[in-house]
Order: sequence, then C-alpha cells, then structure tokens
Amino acid sequence: MKRFMLAYIERPSPVQNLSGAIKLIVFLLWSVLSMLSYDPRILLALCLTGIVLFAVSKIRLREVSFIFKMLLLFMGFNLIGIYVFAPEQGVLIYESRHVLVQGLGRYTITAEQLFYEMNVLLKYLSIVPPAILLMVTTNPSEFAASLNRIGVSYTVAYAVSLTLRYIPDVQRDFTHINRAQQARGLELSKKTSPLKRLKGAARLLLPLIISSMERIEVVSHAMELRGFGKNRTRSWYMARPFNRFDLLVCGTALLLFALGIWFSFRSGSRFYSPWAGG
Repeated sequence: MKRFMLAYIERPSPVQNLSGAIKLIVFLLWSVLSMLSYDPRILLALCLTGIVLFAVSKIRLREVSFIFKMLLLFMGFNLIGIYVFAPEQGVLIYESRHVLVQGLGRYTITAEQLFYEMNVLLKYLSIVPPAILLMVTTNPSEFAASLNRIGVSYTVAYAVSLTLRYIPDVQRDFTHINRAQQARGLELSKKTSPLKRLKGAARLLLPLIISSMERIEVVSHAMELRGFGKNRTRSWYMARPFNRFDLLVCGTALLLFALGIWFSFRSGSRFYSPWAGG
C-alpha cells in the first residue's frame, strides 16, 4: 500500500532541488494557463512538458499508479457526463455543426463536440502530472518555510505542511483498519464482488474518521501547549534561500505563461476553432 501514498519521495533530481514555493508558483501559472486556454496546441505542449518533467523527477509510475488510475476513471465519468448533459456544447462554442453520426434527438455525434471534449481531456492530462509532482517531490517542512518566505502567514504555511504529512497517515490508518476488519471475517479482497468490496469499504469510514479526529486532537493540544501562533513570526529548520536555479525557473515560467496567454487570445477568443472562417 505504500506505493499508493501521496507522500514525499526523496530522490535526487532537478525537480527535487527546486524550492517548494517556486514549484507552487510554477504550478499555479501552469494551472491558470491550462484552465484559460482551449487551444489544443498549447494543451498538448503542456501535456508533453509534464511527461518530460515526470521523467526528469525520477518518480516511478508504479509509485503513483493508483492516483493516476483514479484520476483517469474520474476523467472518463466527467467526459461522459458532459456529453449526457450537454451534447451540443461544442456546437454552441464553435458556432458550427458537422454531424459525424446521427443519433436519437439531440444525441448526435458532432465534430465540434468531439473537439471540445478532446480539449477537456487534454486539460486534465496537462494538470495531473505537475500536481502529483508538486506533492511527491516537495518536503512538507521545506514547503512551509518557502511559503512563509514569500509572504504567506506561518500558521497557514504550517497547516499546509500538516496536510501534506497527514495524507500518508490516513492511508496507513486505513490499511490497518482494513486488515483488522478482514481478520474479523469481513471479506475485502479481490475474491469477492466489487459491490461487496465497496460496501465493506464503507464500513471502514467510521473508525477511520474516529482515529483521524483523535490524531487531530493530539496534534492541536501539542501545538497549543508549545504556544503555536503566539508570536507573529517564527524560524524554520528547513528554510533555505532561493538560488539562481529557482529564479531562472520562475522567470522562465512567467515568460512562457505570458506567451501562452498571448497565443491563446491573439485571435480575440480563447476557443481555438479549426472551422473558423469555414
């Protein structure tokens, strides 16, 4: 189960050497550009860049394969939902209609709808790799120190750090509770049907919530006894100054973000249409 955890993976790579705050800034710029643009050329470039960064980070796919599978499942349901509730959304956006397959009523397959849903899929695929990299290549303590360095309140920065540290703890508790329930006769293995496994997993939520609340209470009492939040500033053990590599990456990200925004809106609309003028 350790391979499913979105925990920090320490591994020497250029991505690991970046400051946590710089990674966050780059990710925010990346996400804004991906959300605003409906140009498949830009989205495809982001996807390919994300794949390259994933390879450079030396993070193995099997270490985050569970998250990828869950996200791919979510993408599939979302694309199906778009077609079910708005099968003509692409036609409305691109103001043209080219029917590929005639269906029942409004449920026809048009080139515009397929093009629109392809862009939505590319948006997901462009954001997923950097989002996972941000979580698994950033030391929570160093990330909190970097956030505080760029002006974020240290109480907020510390809350972010605790959240990143808490994800593997929840996973670990779920694994322990799962094994305890199976020892008591609750079948949750692949031998039983998916529906029974889903119902069995639902029975694990209550003890998981109780154990999580107990841990939160212990941590909050410990922080209160140590006077956390009393002073306006604090020092950080993992704090480190921005180096030239951090500044170079941040400057490059800002430049590429500006170019991407200009390229997306240069025609007056963020929706690139191959049928424009046709």
